[in-house]
Amino acid sequence: MTGRERFLATMSHKPTDRPPNWEMGIWGQTADRWFAEGMPRDKVYLDFFVGEPYFDFDLRRDMGVNTEMVPPFDEETLEEDERYVIVRHATGVVSKALKEGTVRGTRPSMDQYLDFPVKDRQDFLKIKERYDPHSPVRYPLFWESNARAWRNRDYVLAWHAQGEGHAGLYWRARQWMGTEGLSLAFHDNPKLVHEMFDFHADFVIEVTKRALADVEIDYFYFGEDIAYKTAPLVSPQTYREFFVPRYKRMIEHLKNSGVKHVALDSDGNLEVLLPMVMECGFDSIVPCEIAAGMEPLELRRKFGRKLGLWGGIDKRALSRDKKAIEEEMLRKVPQLLEDGGYIPHLDHTFPPDIPYENFLYYLELKHKLLEGSFGS
Repeated sequence: MTGRERFLATMSHKPTDRPPNWEMGIWGQTADRWFAEGMPRDKVYLDFFVGEPYFDFDLRRDMGVNTEMVPPFDEETLEEDERYVIVRHATGVVSKALKEGTVRGTRPSMDQYLDFPVKDRQDFLKIKERYDPHSPVRYPLFWESNARAWRNRDYVLAWHAQGEGHAGLYWRARQWMGTEGLSLAFHDNPKLVHEMFDFHADFVIEVTKRALADVEIDYFYFGEDIAYKTAPLVSPQTYREFFVPRYKRMIEHLKNSGVKHVALDSDGNLEVLLPMVMECGFDSIVPCEIAAGMEPLELRRKFGRKLGLWGGIDKRALSRDKKAIEEEMLRKVPQLLEDGGYIPHLDHTFPPDIPYENFLYYLELKHKLLEGSFGS
């Protein structure tokens, strides 16, 4: 089977030679550690999400459409000393970052967020000017020739919104207002939040029309990160009022235009929201973070085969030893693979506490499970 056939069959619970072999990514610090421990520098792309032929990852391609601000804010260093740097980013967000330990663009700790571009409706009206869905530079050069080539592809073609936004309602609004600002706005200024969400839904629908007319997309990926370790960052009542109507509208547009599959990406525990997530039309959730209690076996038991699952392999097991890796994999992966609608991969990117030897053993065991050869 081709990679594309494999993905579509897996997510439709149809017979397949094996599910896709995908992973989400790798920290810069992890790459440097693995190079020191034997990973060949001349054979890897360090782009786990798209695919690594050296490790037999299946390829998938993003369409490369820019859904971020056009034009963006000018990047500007506002303050810097030996330890920290304060930067205004292309999104208009101002953050303070620890410089020590940064490798290949990956910081060892989260930034401290100091300011956001939207505080009231006047700010929002200014931001709206940067989201013209018809700006010609949103679509990459050579779009027409790419679209023609994609019609005969054998790999998965996905819409992953370019940049940090990923087209999710919460992610985008949080990018504009910050977590605290948006949390307060749901209660103190709901009219503004409704206006922002309607605007973003309209933008997504409009900016995708050209792509949906030119080529068949295998899956669309909404990034949200709408939860922390134990619960969502919004209540079910808030999700029902603000999110459900807009997601229903966007996903109906996508599926009516030929998109085969729509996935929701969120770290943390969003289990209480999943019935509404499914009602919106989402087919899968990613990455089933184990530390947050998003155990895929339990999710399958509660929500059935209508909810596809990607990820769900505890990254912490890979930092220990081979026995821990085996226990983590064997207690869930065979059963989920047999049930279908599951793509096994780490429950996020590979952190630097994982030895290269353990990563290779994980891949070896995963390959055997995907191919049904474990124990033979």
